[in-house]
Amino acid sequence: HNEAKGVILLILLTLLFLVSPWIYRWLRPDVISNTTVADQKKLDSLVALMRVDGERDEKQRFGNDRNSAYGSRGGGSRGQDQHLSEQYHEAKPFPFDPNTVSVAGWQQLGLPRWMAERIDKYRSKGGQFRKKEDLLRIYDFPPEAYEQLEPYIQLASLQKPTGNAYTRQSYDNASPASAAPNADLPARERFVKPPMQPFDINTADTTQLIALKGIGSKMASRIISQRDGLGGFLSAEQYKDIYGMDSINLAELTLYGQIKSPVHKTPVNTASAADLDRFPFLSRRQAEVIVNYRNQHGAFTSIESLKAVKVLDARTIDKLTPYLSF
Repeated sequence: HNEAKGVILLILLTLLFLVSPWIYRWLRPDVISNTTVADQKKLDSLVALMRVDGERDEKQRFGNDRNSAYGSRGGGSRGQDQHLSEQYHEAKPFPFDPNTVSVAGWQQLGLPRWMAERIDKYRSKGGQFRKKEDLLRIYDFPPEAYEQLEPYIQLASLQKPTGNAYTRQSYDNASPASAAPNADLPARERFVKPPMQPFDINTADTTQLIALKGIGSKMASRIISQRDGLGGFLSAEQYKDIYGMDSINLAELTLYGQIKSPVHKTPVNTASAADLDRFPFLSRRQAEVIVNYRNQHGAFTSIESLKAVKVLDARTIDKLTPYLSF
């Protein structure tokens, strides 16, 4: 009997627990929040202050005047570039030729130093501006800057020739008032870069290689390393084996890097494993096997005797032939 009462009591408590939310909402009327006029004014003032702070932060990030400062392009994908910490500054434009103006001149035109150096590097590799719009081909060059500088661009190819000289307005001590592109311009001789001369690839240094179009310091170092490992290039076909060599690099190197000096030969019967390992087409293990075979069987007498070394295939022996002496 007591168990039955306990079960009934448990059922009643469960039902009470289930219906208690409805009872609570029925006994307690809904409270409708009401924002007074004073509260609304406070909220509006807070929103206005937040908006002013946001606009101020935005101006500090991108410059106070986008038209004079050209903006700060590259803040997304280029945001990790340390050069972008230097903002574009106020321009003081003057008539200029983008093919000859100095890094300092670009800075006076409103560009930051990293952009000026990028343009200078482009020109040092043989790049030229043949028309005004070519400036936009420079990576990250801001269109806003181009729109402001376009009236001041004085390309020599766009001027009227006078004999052997090109007319161009001098930008020394120039002011915006004298920057009209169609004004009468005094004659000024144009600087002509001397043509590139062929050189001996087997004696060249990195300075000569970097002067070639498309070849930077890293590629120049790879070319020298490949040459020294071989003992010198025998033919232009070997340029293709240089790591990272593309069609532009190959064309420039083939045109100007001529083979005039003989290669250096390695005496195979006195060379160490380290000496032989310098050949790009030999592995360390192959070099050690050659030395061990020589120590066990005696000196090599000719290239034919190298065929007895099982780790060397016919193709590798053909590559070694012009570089070994017996």
